Amino acid sequence: MTTTQDSPKFERSVPKPVFTDAEAGAKEFPDSTLRHYNYYKPQKRKQSHYEDVTVDVQPDPRHYLSQGWLYGFADGRGGYPLDWTALKAWGSDKPSPQRGPGTGGMMVKDWPATGWHEFRDPNEEWELTLYRYNSNVVRQVTQNVEAAKQSKAFEQWNPNWVRFVEHHVGAWMHVDHGLGLYLFANANRRAPTNMHNNAISVNSMHRIRAAQDLALYNLTLSEEIEGFDGGAHLQTWNDDPAWQGVRDVAEQLTAIDDWCEAIFAANVVFEPLVGELFRSQLVQQASPRNGDFVTPTVIGAAEYDFAERDLRYTTAMFELLTNDKEFADHNKAILTDWLGSWTEKALGAARKLQPLWSQPDAKPPRFEDGLDRVKNRFSGILGQLGLEAPKELAQ
Repeated sequence: MTTTQDSPKFERSVPKPVFTDAEAGAKEFPDSTLRHYNYYKPQKRKQSHYEDVTVDVQPDPRHYLSQGWLYGFADGRGGYPLDWTALKAWGSDKPSPQRGPGTGGMMVKDWPATGWHEFRDPNEEWELTLYRYNSNVVRQVTQNVEAAKQSKAFEQWNPNWVRFVEHHVGAWMHVDHGLGLYLFANANRRAPTNMHNNAISVNSMHRIRAAQDLALYNLTLSEEIEGFDGGAHLQTWNDDPAWQGVRDVAEQLTAIDDWCEAIFAANVVFEPLVGELFRSQLVQQASPRNGDFVTPTVIGAAEYDFAERDLRYTTAMFELLTNDKEFADHNKAILTDWLGSWTEKALGAARKLQPLWSQPDAKPPRFEDGLDRVKNRFSGILGQLGLEAPKELAQ
């Protein structure tokens, strides 16, 4: 009988580790112990955390991507073509390094290779800031609405104001959703650097979150106010003549192919002339007069997103282009053409909203006064960019 003790013993052959000093971190370099990166020049004296996690994250064949783009499109172009916008930054007309056997990658020594890489988002947005900011906004809006529910604040609304909120405040969620998902998210993919990508994608999330805030608020009002029609905003968006101008311009914005034009038309023209007119000059002015102190907190969150964050990065981005050392005149000429076209459309949409000012029982300030305020703000934004106000603004 064979026992375990009688069984022959086999020793498993296991490869012995051999250290060749080829593993990551094994070799010592002069800057191995440095606690900051040295492959980019910081905008200020000291490198920021934002720059560490943003600059050069997206590759460029004019710099580290020495083998060329790793992927391409059906027309033969690869990665992030600079001709996805008519605007140019210095160095854009320089050809990409030639690739081929024996070229050695043709590394570019001068960096940045183009002016696009000079952009820094003044908000210093990246993943952490996006989640932290949006979670704080949602938390605050939720607390405001919950406090209103507990205090029965919605019972103070008069019937006419209830109809106004269900039809018109709810209709704005279609603007936020459409621009966030189809304009800013699309422009984010087309922009040439990670600094642009981060700023624009955060802008996209702001709009999508604002649409979500309005949708959830609409559901809450449907539960709290007897007879509140949670679907009225759909009929308003589709059929109300006062909203068809806004709807037409919003849909045209989502169809823009040039990513710079999309950002410029939305944040420099449409938002100051239409978005702020509706949010700040109508809803936030009329709400308290009609016993509603809750809606301004929801609308105000979106207004802060634009006025204090999204417009801030937009201004910084286009200031670089209008002051570009090589293409400033070229860029200003194109931006002036875009201004004339989109200003006329935005003002047309704004004027069609005028009947909304007469609907609440307690009226907000006059429509013309509100329009004058947003026109003045719009002119100030253009002055900061070095652009002249278009003649269409006098309409």
